[in-house]
Amino acid sequence: MRPLLLFLVMMLTLSPEAWGQKKKRSVYEERELKEVLVKPKRQRYRRKNNPAVELMRKVIAAKGEHQLKRNDYVRYNKYQRITTALDNITQEMIDSVALLQRPLIRRQIEFCPQTGKYILPFNYSETVSQYLWRREPELERNYILGTNSEGITDLFSLGDNVNTVLQSVFTDVNIYDDVLTLFEREFTSPLSSRAAISFFQFFIEDTIQVDNQPVIQLNFVPQNPQDFGFSGRIWVLHDGSYRVHKCLLNLPLRSSVNWVNTLVIEQKFTDLPNGQRVLQTDDLFAELGILKKQRQLVLHRSTNYTQLSIDSIPDVYFLPSDKRREGITNVEDSSFWASHRVDTLSWGESGLKQMSEQIYDVAGNSALLYIARSAVSNYFETSNRNNQSLVDIGPIMSMVSKNTIDGWRFRFGGQTTARISPHLFFKGYVAYGTRSKNWYGLGEVEYSFLRKQYTPLEFPKHSLTLQWQNDVFSPADVMWQHGRAKDNAWTSFKWTAVDHMMYQRLGQLTYEVETNDHLDLKITGKNSRITPCGDLFYQRLDSPLPAYTLGTDAVRHLHTTELTLSLRWAPGEEIINSKQRRQYVNHNNPVLGFAHTFGLKDVLGGDYRYNTSELTFYERVWLKSYGRIDINVRGAIAWNKAPFPLLLMPVANNSYLITRDMFNMIQNLEFINDRYASLQVEWDLSGKLLNRIPLLKALKLREVIGFKTLCGHLSSKNDPTLHPGDHDLFYMPSSAGQSIVHPMSHTPYMELSVGLHNILKCIRIDYVRRLNYLDYPGVKKHGFRACMQFDF
Repeated sequence: MRPLLLFLVMMLTLSPEAWGQKKKRSVYEERELKEVLVKPKRQRYRRKNNPAVELMRKVIAAKGEHQLKRNDYVRYNKYQRITTALDNITQEMIDSVALLQRPLIRRQIEFCPQTGKYILPFNYSETVSQYLWRREPELERNYILGTNSEGITDLFSLGDNVNTVLQSVFTDVNIYDDVLTLFEREFTSPLSSRAAISFFQFFIEDTIQVDNQPVIQLNFVPQNPQDFGFSGRIWVLHDGSYRVHKCLLNLPLRSSVNWVNTLVIEQKFTDLPNGQRVLQTDDLFAELGILKKQRQLVLHRSTNYTQLSIDSIPDVYFLPSDKRREGITNVEDSSFWASHRVDTLSWGESGLKQMSEQIYDVAGNSALLYIARSAVSNYFETSNRNNQSLVDIGPIMSMVSKNTIDGWRFRFGGQTTARISPHLFFKGYVAYGTRSKNWYGLGEVEYSFLRKQYTPLEFPKHSLTLQWQNDVFSPADVMWQHGRAKDNAWTSFKWTAVDHMMYQRLGQLTYEVETNDHLDLKITGKNSRITPCGDLFYQRLDSPLPAYTLGTDAVRHLHTTELTLSLRWAPGEEIINSKQRRQYVNHNNPVLGFAHTFGLKDVLGGDYRYNTSELTFYERVWLKSYGRIDINVRGAIAWNKAPFPLLLMPVANNSYLITRDMFNMIQNLEFINDRYASLQVEWDLSGKLLNRIPLLKALKLREVIGFKTLCGHLSSKNDPTLHPGDHDLFYMPSSAGQSIVHPMSHTPYMELSVGLHNILKCIRIDYVRRLNYLDYPGVKKHGFRACMQFDF
């Protein structure tokens, strides 16, 4: 979704010279140069005996008195609207033949006081919510009362997804917090208790009257211009209370944040009856574009907090909301918004629905929009009208792929939408391999206990799913939690041959329920028949193994019956729904997962009894101006004696694409263990080093360092070399009579990666190096991986 947002920026920000108009400096830039980029006199800045620093120390010390959660109860309503518009609409454009022939679009043009230019609004989204909090017992509720969006993004089947992305990127900030999060980055607040005095330089500008109140005006700039930080102004009430009246934050002109050329945040505060000073309005204006010389987009995020109260709240208000559990918050009732909007829509915003309909009705536009929607969603819709499709055909990128068993593989699939039924969904595909001459397929039916708007993936889920599938996989595909994600055109190109494959025919029943706190419970029953193919074979230890061919006593099929209980908790997670899978737009929150699988012998033909447990953890750690570190920890244990297909193996990425959570240089089936622990660490320095090199600074490259390690052990009960003739265990996989499984010693496997991203603002290239276990045949020591990565 973030790439799509940036795609819209690229498509809509045309060069002003293309319209015969020279670009003028925006009011944002003038304001930043005139007011915010404060330059001290030609003298050394000192903190000691500096009245501005002493004043800020007192303001910071007093900020704890204005925290809302010092009270026993907190309640307020929040209304937020995000409007995007095309900036710098000139008189030549207004008088052009193209706009004269489209009077409805021409009428949308309006004057923007923030930029001092004419703009053309093309989308807005709005959300109204109610926040409740109590101290004893501590409980928090954030009820989404309604959402609404109008504009051209609805023509792309995006709806609330764009609003979710924008809210995640342009998050709410409050200078009373120590850290301000924007663009999925962390900035030091000018009121940070830990770092404000050392990070910023403060200057007292004047004592003036603002809103009929005497205030002290302070300016601040980062101590080091190379660090990520805001410049701005703070107006402190001149009454001895050291309360903030309002503030202005600007992104410096020399900032290396992508796509955002100018950004201004203005916040105003108000008094509660108990004297606390709390945030009342939060306005954000940003100009987005590829380059500052190009035409830009204007983004305005307006947030208002109303009905602020610290009075007692009845317990009934903290009960879960049935409407929120339904997962549908879109409200189109005009009377609802008339009563909940803090302000009125502008002329351009109020006409967006009619404008988007006119755009769609223009000859030729419907076909272009259909193609664009298909490219964005990876599915072909069966209706030209947005969100009117009964069945979606796809995924498009899985229609043609390649593997060693099938050669070229062709697949045709589809899924129903909520236009047929908001509760019952069908999904399936058929596939054919040109080399194997095999047909494959999947059939799935899902019943959602909650009403859905379009797909069953919408949050929260509460569903029962029945699935049947017959297809070919590699063992790494089965281990990966995302399922058959490697049936994809891009991942068909691999740096190593994957010759050991298997056919799997399975029936599966899954019950899944999610809570509003993003706790996901899933119970899955699965019965499968696994048949080795390619160079993979299953043969028991009590039968002779020929040197190079499969023995006549080989196990043709392995039958399993499993019951899996899995939990996943991701508090604060932001989700957007595509037609194929969920995408997570906010990676700043921890994610904890646990799963246990019971293998049931003699139940529906199951051959073995086994138990497997897995624990996963993800955390992002911010290092201020030194970027961020993403940490993934995974551990698993296979508790019982079982043949190697039922043991554990690391998830190997054998393609040239960068894929997180996977090892880059481990080959398929290289390490098989019955217990392992892995650690994957990635440090994105955000250009901390390269931005200090004069020749490289202009490229705005960003460095990233990764380290992945695996500790594994195969216990004696599952080691085939210690149990010759054992009927329950299998020979380990081999190729041309030579084992491809490498035993792990007490030394963990390690690999290192060093890369650059932000290449042309969208490309990432990593050099990966395997550090040990290098003496085995076929092992590759190093390589390059790449992907598209869009970051602000």
